[in-house]
Amino acid sequence: MWSLLLVAWAADAGRCPFSGQVRSDDYYSYSGDNSEYIASLANVSWAALKDEIKTFLKTSQDVWPADYGNYGPLFVRLAWHNAGSYRTSDGRGGVDGARQRFDPERSWDDNTNLDKARSLLYDVKRRWPEVSWGDLIVLTGNTAVESMGGPALGFCAGRVDDPNGDDSALLGPTEEQEVYAPCPTNGNCTVPLGSTTIGLIYLNPQGPMGEPDAVSSAGEVRDAFGRMAMNDSETVALIGGGHAFGKTHGACPAGAGPNPSEQPSDPWPGLCGTGKGVDAYTSGIEGPWTSRPTRWDNQYFQLLRDLEWTAYKGPGDAWQWEGGGPPAPSPDGNGTEPTMMMTSDVSLTADAAYVKLVEEFAADMGAFETAFTAAWYKLMTRDMGPITRCAKTDMLPPPQAFQYPLPPSTDAISNWTAVRVAIEDALNKTTLPVVARLAWSSASTYRRTDYLGGANGARVRFPPAKNWQANFGLDVAFRALQPVKDAFGDDLTWADLIVFAGGVALSMSSNGTFEVPPFCPGRSDATDGSGTEYLVPQLVGDANETALELKEIADRTGLTNRDYVALLGARHSLGFAVPPFRGQWTRDPYALDNAYFNTLLDTAWIRTVLDTGATQYVSPDGTLAMQTTDLNVKFDAELLAIAQDFAADNAEFLADLASAWTKLMNADRFDRPHCRL
Repeated sequence: MWSLLLVAWAADAGRCPFSGQVRSDDYYSYSGDNSEYIASLANVSWAALKDEIKTFLKTSQDVWPADYGNYGPLFVRLAWHNAGSYRTSDGRGGVDGARQRFDPERSWDDNTNLDKARSLLYDVKRRWPEVSWGDLIVLTGNTAVESMGGPALGFCAGRVDDPNGDDSALLGPTEEQEVYAPCPTNGNCTVPLGSTTIGLIYLNPQGPMGEPDAVSSAGEVRDAFGRMAMNDSETVALIGGGHAFGKTHGACPAGAGPNPSEQPSDPWPGLCGTGKGVDAYTSGIEGPWTSRPTRWDNQYFQLLRDLEWTAYKGPGDAWQWEGGGPPAPSPDGNGTEPTMMMTSDVSLTADAAYVKLVEEFAADMGAFETAFTAAWYKLMTRDMGPITRCAKTDMLPPPQAFQYPLPPSTDAISNWTAVRVAIEDALNKTTLPVVARLAWSSASTYRRTDYLGGANGARVRFPPAKNWQANFGLDVAFRALQPVKDAFGDDLTWADLIVFAGGVALSMSSNGTFEVPPFCPGRSDATDGSGTEYLVPQLVGDANETALELKEIADRTGLTNRDYVALLGARHSLGFAVPPFRGQWTRDPYALDNAYFNTLLDTAWIRTVLDTGATQYVSPDGTLAMQTTDLNVKFDAELLAIAQDFAADNAEFLADLASAWTKLMNADRFDRPHCRL
């Protein structure tokens, strides 16, 4: 166990107490580790791959003819629809993992006929097997924009393909989504669902609930793009940039036919004529946005600005808008067809803030191009986390604000024995629980879904995390640790101190039965709380989560259910509840052991509502309290089995806690730190 891995602390405070250094993954594997994949890209000639993609985009195939003889617009859509599923509420979605290859995403209405795009792209993929689907989809979208005259776009390589679509299950439509985040009226979904309509990337392009209401559609546009952290300028630039290319298909009201989940052998065959080319059916809306659908320009904004748009039902029996603008060539080159807009496009003329941006981009191509370049990179890269997860190529831009860059990491302290002694001198019985909770609170914001949060940066010192109710009272921990920070100065970052002190506090609380877990120094301190505005306190055990929600939180954090129960047991073994709850979980709130589990399982808890409005459960004698989270552990069969294991064996609990603690504290260490023993 861990005690066998740890060496005795050196008696001489001037000596390093560790026997050596090992890679952090000798102790755990973390979900953000893409280093092996990045190493495999070392010999990839990205220029050669882009040249091959350019040729591929101009080579129309009979199996799925290219509109205008150019697949560029199709692959802009493929990249967009892979990335655009991202949502800030839980970090799920996005192109990392390339989960659009699987259900539920592959069968979304918004992804109609993108199976053809992926099949076409496979011809390139099999010649470049070392490049993941996720990276290839993004690079192909970038190359498509550039090949049609667009700006050079940034590229972060490093996406690792998922083996299935499990991580998209909560996006829906699935049984899991129905339980976790139901949407009684599809078209009017709410958080955490990332769109107003399940199966659509953003929102219904015909308008709210299929009605051509441009004013209300503008509100849906802002809400939908806001859920993926896009501001108004980014939103308008992305819509105009994407709709500068190609057309949407709605040749007749018969539809596209069965989706891949319904008919995997021949999905979306198209029920109009041949079902492809001019007969293709995708959205039900028919027509191009501009008269030059394979040329990068700002005509989209000029048409929105200059024409009067009127709603009508198109050939696919869907609402769309006509303005009498210049016609575009037919996709097969035989004649012309009128330009059109969707309700969601016209909504940009029905909102004061959007109108200003439409006018700016219509008049200033440079402003539009600058805004689109930055927004597209964010769209494609937002779910990749910090720039340290990107392969270093000549297409990689410098760190962007949305990546929340940290100062360079350091490992200036060689004498961690002295730091431990200083921590032990600074802490006392009453501060041990709150210092352990500080480390927990700092690290448990991490989510593997988009690699945000975690202990690196110590953003728990700043709003909004500092002001979360779950972090009530952490000022006590900061005051206790301030003398240690002062003693070691800039050589000791708050981020390292918080994590190390948390482990020391757990050890002190156990009277030495719990060894300080392997510690991986080298964290740096953020200068503000940027990034945490999209996070929520996780694993805190203070909310009324269901057992299903607890398991989802554990999964989102990159933990197993066993990890979660061990960490919850540690947190609720020590200290007292924070408002609006009251009380303590165990007879000795300063002792780290398995008493929490025995108390939870052996007590007949009585439900009560406090004068604060919070619901909790009290023991018959009124001296102990549990929260809904705790009772869910007791009454869920899987979590109960884990709790029973820990109740029966304190050593097993502490060993599993050490493993889970190390995993959680280092989950966001994408620099692959060396852990000291």
